[in-house]
Amino acid sequence: MLASLAIKDIVLIDHLNLEFSKGLSVLTGETGAGKSILLDSLALALGARGDGSLVREGAVKGQVIAEFDLPPSHPSYDFLISHEVFDERDRGDAIILRRVQSADGRTKAYINDQACSVQLLRELGILLVEIHGQHDDRALIDTSIHRGLLDAHGGLETLAKAVFEKHAVLETADQAVAAQQALIAKAAEDEEYARHTVEELSSLSASVGEEEELSERRQHLMQLEKSADEVRDADEILTGSHAPGPALAALMRRLERKSEGEGNLFVPVLDALD
Repeated sequence: MLASLAIKDIVLIDHLNLEFSKGLSVLTGETGAGKSILLDSLALALGARGDGSLVREGAVKGQVIAEFDLPPSHPSYDFLISHEVFDERDRGDAIILRRVQSADGRTKAYINDQACSVQLLRELGILLVEIHGQHDDRALIDTSIHRGLLDAHGGLETLAKAVFEKHAVLETADQAVAAQQALIAKAAEDEEYARHTVEELSSLSASVGEEEELSERRQHLMQLEKSADEVRDADEILTGSHAPGPALAALMRRLERKSEGEGNLFVPVLDALD
């Protein structure tokens, strides 16, 4: 399955290319020979958590490339097709995982030179490789893959895949039904609004030419409003706090009193003021 592993500027490794033949491969060495570095590098390519400390001292970034040679029936292809990384005609092609780790902690992930998230790389890595350490068997305690293990043990992969496909068709149909129901509900709302609008228009009993008549009436009322303002202004001038009327009335009373003793001297003035 693992065809090759290329490591550059990771921990103590300057540059290393490993190619694996078919069958079992075993790497042995004394403590400190670098076996764990190879395993950590592979884990990095499979989506493990990155760290700037993995980059070789003096280097700006490190890189790990893992190439896998798999049969077309391997579930990794279904995973890549479902995430639109591969299409059906790519089934059986080599799967190349590349992880770039920068010394500043930033990291980038690629599947066949197509940029992807580290999470996607990690999910694919679970399908490709299972790492058993001295104190953990990670896949065996991951409940998310137990059903797949049971199906594989019972030889039910084909049946499980068929059920999955049928369920996908059912979900698509349910979504289509929900969309149609939403359209029907919207149409019912539009119908109710249209009915209400027609009832309101009918209750108005509009007649031909009524709009012009109302427009003329509105214009007339606007003119009356302006005239009323002018009348109020005139009334303010004549009867307001600064109106001449009260002063003239007081003057007339004074002149009337004087007129009685002056032989009607002020009568013409009173008549003019009146």
